[in-house]
Amino acid sequence: MEFLAGGRAEVRITRADVGKRVSVRRLTGDGEGSPAFTDAVGVLTSWDEGVLSITRRDGTSVRIEESALVAAKVVPPARPRRKVPAAGTRELQEVAARGWPAIEAERLGEWTLRAAGGFTRRANSVLPLGDPGLPLDAALERVEQWYAERGLPAVIVVATGRPDTDEELAAELARRGWDAERYTRVRISALAPLADLPASPPPGSAGVTLSREPGADWLALYNRTGDSGGPTADALKVLTGGPSVWFATVRAADGGTAAIGRLVVDGRWAGFAALEVAEDARRQGLATLVTAALAERALDEGASAAYLQVEADNAGALALYDRLGFTDHHGYHYRRARPGGRR
Repeated sequence: MEFLAGGRAEVRITRADVGKRVSVRRLTGDGEGSPAFTDAVGVLTSWDEGVLSITRRDGTSVRIEESALVAAKVVPPARPRRKVPAAGTRELQEVAARGWPAIEAERLGEWTLRAAGGFTRRANSVLPLGDPGLPLDAALERVEQWYAERGLPAVIVVATGRPDTDEELAAELARRGWDAERYTRVRISALAPLADLPASPPPGSAGVTLSREPGADWLALYNRTGDSGGPTADALKVLTGGPSVWFATVRAADGGTAAIGRLVVDGRWAGFAALEVAEDARRQGLATLVTAALAERALDEGASAAYLQVEADNAGALALYDRLGFTDHHGYHYRRARPGGRR
């Protein structure tokens, strides 16, 4: 990794470079028995109170004291791929979980019990990525107890539709009386074509504005935070959680909010969610406009693949994502414990 300029190392990044892909070299040892320097490449996701946070391509983050910086520079993003990415179900499950994170999580073997005050099924369900470390009936009893302690229904998300999904678990839960609900498709696409989608802001609109936090106008159109008096603290923690999160807003000519979207960048993956268009602003290409703007941002941060989740009975959204170039990867649904259900 070359940092030298005119024969000397330089720190050539500032707080204004947050959101860009950077290479940094930092002092980590004394050079006697341990490496004196360590290099890192990733997206500069924050620079606050003398500490930099860099998210690597694999989704892991590293925190660096500003005083330890020896050299740093902005680097161009990796050349984007235009083919539909290859991915296993587990990789996508883990990426999606990081991109819509629960507030509280507890491990049960290779299962993760997640809770977020009831805000969305995704953040309040068990993610079963292997063996729970207990016989199934004992594991389910623990799951029901854990969620009852939090005043939440016991719910397990079950992936289906591929050889590496949870068909056997789904069948076992069905036999035990766990009800199926909310069938969903996980869809993927190459990222670069999304950034190239033809889109233009409607007359009188300033186009797409990107921010790190959802404003009141964004939240008003999203309208799923579960509290008529405003978003709950739990909802805001979930919405703003993730490795590198962006919120897109399109304002209408009258100053109202015409469209919104959410992006989370995690290594090679860009996750799209909360794509909403105001009822009186539909059929103007705003969903495409928001998608293209978020995709361009994700490319700038080094991502190359896109994913999203859409309920299987949402015909309008499915048709839109077909037009944008998304294809099905796998499906999932939730299994909820039935009160008094048999085991």
